[in-house]
Amino acid sequence: MTQFLTRSLFFSMFIVFRFCSSNGSDEQERTLGIIKPDGISGNYTERIKQVILESGFEISKEMVIQLDEENAANFYAEHSSKSFFTNLIRYMTSGPVLVMVLEKEDAVAHWRDLIGPTNAGKAKITHPHSIRAMCGVDLEKNCVHGSDSHQSAEREIAFFFKEAPSEDAVSQT
Repeated sequence: MTQFLTRSLFFSMFIVFRFCSSNGSDEQERTLGIIKPDGISGNYTERIKQVILESGFEISKEMVIQLDEENAANFYAEHSSKSFFTNLIRYMTSGPVLVMVLEKEDAVAHWRDLIGPTNAGKAKITHPHSIRAMCGVDLEKNCVHGSDSHQSAEREIAFFFKEAPSEDAVSQT
C-alpha cells in the first residue's frame, strides 16, 4: 500500500510539474530592446533595466556593443530612404548600446507601451511614466528602441544574436 501511495504521489507531482512548466513557457513572447547611446551615457541603464524587470519582463540575453556604420545601416535599412537616416546612423554609432532580448506574454505590445511614443518630448506629456519620458530628449535621442511587430522582433533578435529567424520573419523583410 505504501509503495502504491508513493507512486501515486510521484505521478501526481509529475503531472502538476509538467502542466505548470509547459503552460508558462508557451505564453512567452520575445522582443528586442536597445538602450541607445544617450541612455548609456546618461547613466540610465540600471534604472531602465529595473523598470523592465518590475514590469514583468525577463531579460534572457543582453550584450553591450559598439555599432559601426555598416551594422547600424543594415539594422535600420528600412529607413534608408528617409531624411533622418544619416542622423540616425551617426547617433547610433556615437557610443555603445545595450541590446537585450526581453521575454513576457505579449512582449512586443507591452514593451512598446512601456517605452512610450517615439518622440520623447511628446512622451513627457502624453506618457509621463514611460521610459522615453524618463530619459529621452527628443525624436532622435529617445533613449530606447523597441521592435514594432513580432516579425521585426525575430529579425532584430537574429541580427544581434546570430539566431536563424523564423520563416515568417524572413518573408516579411
